[in-house]
Amino acid sequence: MAGTNSERQLLAEGPVVILVEPQMGENIGMVARAMANFGLAELRLVNPRDGWPNEKATAAASNAHHVIETTLVFDTLEAAIADLNFVYATTARQRDGYKPVRSPVIAAQTLRGKFVAGEKTGILYGRERWGLTNEEVALADEIVTFPVNPAFASLNIAQAVLLMSYEWMKSGMDDLAAVPFQATEQRQSTKEQLFGLFDQLEDALDARGYFHPLQKKPKMIDNLRAVLSRRAFTEQEISVLRGVITSLDRFQRRYPRVETTGKQTRDDDGAWK
Repeated sequence: MAGTNSERQLLAEGPVVILVEPQMGENIGMVARAMANFGLAELRLVNPRDGWPNEKATAAASNAHHVIETTLVFDTLEAAIADLNFVYATTARQRDGYKPVRSPVIAAQTLRGKFVAGEKTGILYGRERWGLTNEEVALADEIVTFPVNPAFASLNIAQAVLLMSYEWMKSGMDDLAAVPFQATEQRQSTKEQLFGLFDQLEDALDARGYFHPLQKKPKMIDNLRAVLSRRAFTEQEISVLRGVITSLDRFQRRYPRVETTGKQTRDDDGAWK
């Protein structure tokens, strides 16, 4: 994409991401990177095992400095979510209790609605090895879980954050089919341009003894044209293909074949004669 990072809009809004007792700095960094990819910026840590700040986290964040530099650390989960109005707890396994369980899509829509209403929200993520405790889930308002392979349901913490961050960004899009850039518009070639490609290619192949035996030449040409006609070339594509053929034609051609009947033979360099 054109332009530098400083020229692009930096999205930095949405729910707070809370990691409960994360272990590895690299995982925290990858979480920060996932957040930055999809417009989230506020990261909170509850008792990170290796302390904070963490050089490995900074390295793994891949320039998501605005997330890393504003990360807050708390001694308890209660303190980390005290200022939030609404909190989701992520989990891959069924929990006892009466909390509503939502899909990532519904959870993101709910978070978006509360964000628009001016409420402060958050998403809890548990430890790398065993997630959140039941007591920690109990502090959340609702549960969000991911539709994963039942036989392999465990997600890396950065993957879980990435999935929810992606759904968060989607929830704010007016058109889910929209893409950030389009292919360069090109005009379809005219039939005259296509015929010119046919003539140039067939002439180059003929000069190199491609059409053999001679009696099959008309059928071989038909097949070749059928292949080249299966899709609609643009003018630029025709130009590219003709440029390739022109480049090949700079090398010495074999002697033109004599259009005679009877058995043909090859000379020492493999040309037909």
